[in-house]
Amino acid sequence: MTSQSYTNLLVNEKSPYLIQHARNPVNWYPWSDEAFQRATSDKKPVFLSIGYSTCHWCHVMEKESFEDIDVASLMNDTFICVKVDREERPDIDSIYMKASQMMSGATGWPLTIIMTPDKKPFFSATYIPKSSRFGRIGLMELIPRIKKQWQDNLSQIIAYSDQVTHMLAKHRHFNEGDTLQGNILEKTISNLSKTYDTQFGGFGAAPKFPSSHMLSFLLQSYYYRKEPQLLSMVEVTLQKMRLGGMYDQIGFGFHRYSTDKKWLIPHFEKMLYDQAMLSYTYLEAFQITGNPFYSEVSEEIFTYVLRDLTSPEGAFYSAEDADSEGEEGKYYVWSTDHLKDVLTEQEFNILSKIYPVDIHSNFIDEASGKSTGSNILYLKTILSESQKKLIAPINEKLFNARQQRQPPLKDTKILTDWNALMIASFAKGASVLHSKTYQDVAIQAMDFICSKLQTDKYQLMHRYKDGDIAINGKLDDYSFMIYALIELYDNTFDTKYLETALGLTEYAFNHFWDNDHHAFFFTSSLDEKLIVRPKEAYDGAIPSGNAIFARNLLKLSKITGNMVFEKKAEDIIMAFADMMNRASQAFTQLIMAYQFAQNESSEIVICGKRDDSHTQKMLQKLQSTYGPDKTVLFKDELCAPTLSKLAPYTKEQKMIDGKASVYVCKNHSCEKPLRDL
Repeated sequence: MTSQSYTNLLVNEKSPYLIQHARNPVNWYPWSDEAFQRATSDKKPVFLSIGYSTCHWCHVMEKESFEDIDVASLMNDTFICVKVDREERPDIDSIYMKASQMMSGATGWPLTIIMTPDKKPFFSATYIPKSSRFGRIGLMELIPRIKKQWQDNLSQIIAYSDQVTHMLAKHRHFNEGDTLQGNILEKTISNLSKTYDTQFGGFGAAPKFPSSHMLSFLLQSYYYRKEPQLLSMVEVTLQKMRLGGMYDQIGFGFHRYSTDKKWLIPHFEKMLYDQAMLSYTYLEAFQITGNPFYSEVSEEIFTYVLRDLTSPEGAFYSAEDADSEGEEGKYYVWSTDHLKDVLTEQEFNILSKIYPVDIHSNFIDEASGKSTGSNILYLKTILSESQKKLIAPINEKLFNARQQRQPPLKDTKILTDWNALMIASFAKGASVLHSKTYQDVAIQAMDFICSKLQTDKYQLMHRYKDGDIAINGKLDDYSFMIYALIELYDNTFDTKYLETALGLTEYAFNHFWDNDHHAFFFTSSLDEKLIVRPKEAYDGAIPSGNAIFARNLLKLSKITGNMVFEKKAEDIIMAFADMMNRASQAFTQLIMAYQFAQNESSEIVICGKRDDSHTQKMLQKLQSTYGPDKTVLFKDELCAPTLSKLAPYTKEQKMIDGKASVYVCKNHSCEKPLRDL
């Protein structure tokens, strides 16, 4: 039985995910003092459900259980029920995901946590069906058991929840005084090589994730080591991903991950952060190889983001759903009959040669293992120029036909950290491809974040939705924003971006830094006090905030000459040394910071006139060339006073004889000024 007329407290929320559940018969609360006070007064455990709006299995659990009156009655009788959008509250998600891993080994979404009224967890799971099947207990059987245990064995439950909470608190502290193993770089490369799929690219078995952070590490390592296999691992992976069904061949952009090792069958949601990181990595590959295939992929991703994920104000939406009309992937797949209806016979024959189409189906449903009767379009090989010309009008026809379908839900909340990743990629695209359009996009989005989600005191907020600004910024918001500001400076050489980056850095040190054990906490000192204050360094779906901050600090130390930043970067890396020694492949962004610090670097200051063609050629050459070891500053009469303040060592550097001059310092040693690169 289901109800269509019920309303709960989520109806007043802004999160699309919470609003999706606002008419469930479950008496959902948002995460709030009110919910936990009610649990305390009613002496009930708390049922915490964490997910996000474009999560396929979150939809399944909602349809099957949370919309069901029988399940809802049990839940309302036994629990105080709390819903959390993990994208709005990554701090809550981080804590309870780690707790779930400790208690049951289960990770992923929907995340189900049952806990005491003081927020201490004692049970965890991911998706739970309505009724038990195939050895997986259902909610109809689980809830009565938990209710009985709560009534009969409360003291044991509390003792266990205390134990879990103690382990969570212990987990955030690391062994002080550790150093990185001397072979940590070789060990990381070796660990990645062992899990690398030589046939299809990527790492590990199915499901396969894009893992941009690992690919960027390998590109950086190739730059320093010149070992061909490192570049080969990246190129095979980038090519296979673009050819596979994980890439939207018709509308562009990457789906979340592949359920199979061939990159053929995706989970169909599209996340902003994947578009940001992958477009950046493809640009890096283009810089190193000069192969236009990679720049074209980046430009296609940018096309998708600008068309489908850009708000009227110029900021970026969070995601698009996997499901439409209640079916995963329905918007993206094609039956042969539908293809023949849309295309002429000649066009269908051309399409069949370029996109292998199975007359029955190549799309197998993950849950049932059965054919869906539809095809996911993919490529077997990189297309020649003639093939591109043949397929382009056919793709356009299919795109227009697809536009007539019911589209997936779009999550239109604007998140500071994910927007920063996308801004960084557009700024990179502007530099590498010499694109004024991409520069304008990056500037407009940055202006939005700085005007709407930043206060005068450099405090960031995390989420913007329909004019509503909420949730204190987390470490990732600061870390990724500083990263984006540095990228935007590298493209525009506008010192206001450096000033903002330094202001945000100071704020982060004041409110996130752990003075006792070093590195940054994930939450601010001004934030709500949770059962623990999380601190992370491993790379998940997005890079670690601590890792990106370490790289930011190293970069800022080169830009400003302030060696305090370099020391703080070292403190971050060494705070996690023990964990990195044990599983370095999970910390590739921190390893990148370490590798950058270990290798010779170049600080380049170009003094010239901004509109001088010779100066512009030098700047564009530096911008388009891959070089993780270089820092480039530009000084003209307009920015000289500010730059001299931010980077005092540039004060006496100027044009010689009225001509553009280049000052190069390498590995803490400066050379004579040059007239060209």
